[in-house]
Amino acid sequence: MTLPRFFAEEGALTGVVPDAALVLGGDEARHAVAVRRIRAGETVEIADGSGTVARCEVTAAVKERLDLRVGSVQRFEAPALRFGLVQALAKGGRDEQAVETATEVGIDLVLPWQAARSVSRWEGPKIAKNEKRWATIAREAAKQSRRPRIPALEPLRGTADLARRLAEADLAMVLHEDAETPLVEVKLPDAGEVLLVVGPEGGIGEQELAVLTDAGAMPVRLGPEVLRTSSAGPVALGYLAAVSGRWA
Repeated sequence: MTLPRFFAEEGALTGVVPDAALVLGGDEARHAVAVRRIRAGETVEIADGSGTVARCEVTAAVKERLDLRVGSVQRFEAPALRFGLVQALAKGGRDEQAVETATEVGIDLVLPWQAARSVSRWEGPKIAKNEKRWATIAREAAKQSRRPRIPALEPLRGTADLARRLAEADLAMVLHEDAETPLVEVKLPDAGEVLLVVGPEGGIGEQELAVLTDAGAMPVRLGPEVLRTSSAGPVALGYLAAVSGRWA
């Protein structure tokens, strides 16, 4: 049975060595004590979200605090080839579902996109609120799937800003049902950044697609079926994780 895992603040495990004392506080400690019923004498894993995981013995557990003694420390290097999901905003929580599942698959970066056909709109105070919500979803999914790293979340972008961002990637692809190139025929780079763009419920319009392809993005298709915006990204990223060796 796998050990319970909790996330400390980023960088909290920098320089930590076996037999060191640690303290986990805040919401994570509250969840550990009140929900998971963690008690003194149990063994847990503490991750910092940036690649370090410590296996620890709980020496004391109170309402909002876990006192820990480090038993062992593992450090996981960042992958040479990084995958990012550009997810268009969608109604009914389908965009959030895509972020959650893609995180479980192993995504390294999430970028919200305000597409022309997005029914859901982030405006004013809703931008910061929803960016924070997506960050929380990614964090919780990383914890559930026992990942040593939490995906980075970039700010909301419109199409013009997204095009400039795609131009920076080593490989950018746009899932589109009318694309001639199947995803299975795309050759991945050995290292660098691969960004995958998924449109909203109504799809990506021709003018919008032209803006993205002019920036260097390649239109690709999965197969004969048309997937929902909530499933297209995770399915494609699962394939990429497999063929790239991430799941080897």
